[in-house]
Amino acid sequence: MALCQGARPLQIYKETSRLLRSGVLRKEPSWYRVVASIPPSTVLVRSSPVAFNPRNEIQPMKKKIKKSKRFFQPERINYPEDSLRSTFFADHPWELARPRILVEDSGDDSLRYDWSKLQQPGRVLDGESVIQRQLWLMDNKGMSRKAAYDTARREFYRLRMRSDIERRIAAEEARSVGAYFGKTHIQVGLELEEKALAAWKLKAEKALEMRQQRIEAVAGPGNPNDEADEEATTTAQSSSPGAVESQSLVGTL
Repeated sequence: MALCQGARPLQIYKETSRLLRSGVLRKEPSWYRVVASIPPSTVLVRSSPVAFNPRNEIQPMKKKIKKSKRFFQPERINYPEDSLRSTFFADHPWELARPRILVEDSGDDSLRYDWSKLQQPGRVLDGESVIQRQLWLMDNKGMSRKAAYDTARREFYRLRMRSDIERRIAAEEARSVGAYFGKTHIQVGLELEEKALAAWKLKAEKALEMRQQRIEAVAGPGNPNDEADEEATTTAQSSSPGAVESQSLVGTL
């Protein structure tokens, strides 16, 4: 008896019964009456659904197994400060150029400050202060994100301008008593720029001189073309009416 590999148990019993009735099998198998008295259970696994194509042909659907690309990668952790931080530094990119202290005792150092005010004792005013102040206003004052951002930004600008004024006044007072701070960053930058321009000017002059020498070498002294051009110019001038009149006047005198 030849059956397919995926044949169901009940199908095997029915096929065996048909072979016994037709006389192909003369003796019942030892399991035949046991299966007849206790039929096998129905398979509860669902078969693949049927898909209908435009030609009305029934075809089993092929289920595509997609493997997740991020299966072995850790889950992405998002904090509420991330979006606030990206917005602030997108509006103030030069704040990233200021020196900052990245060493912390723990990851929650900002939680030990009272963010009901922007200026904190023992902490340098920077962009992170604005972000923590904005988050505090959103959580405690019920402000919207935009309103809290505007409020924290206004306080940040006021404190930054006050610190700049205090620094300029301190520098003026120090200079009045004889202090010398050296060149500023702007002066150093201008001097470096002038040196670069002077070096570029020398290179340009050398390149221009070499180019002029190559042109003169290609032309060469006593070029036949130049002599022919001079003769043609002299002939044209002598043949002009003005030239004839001037020659007659010279002869008369």
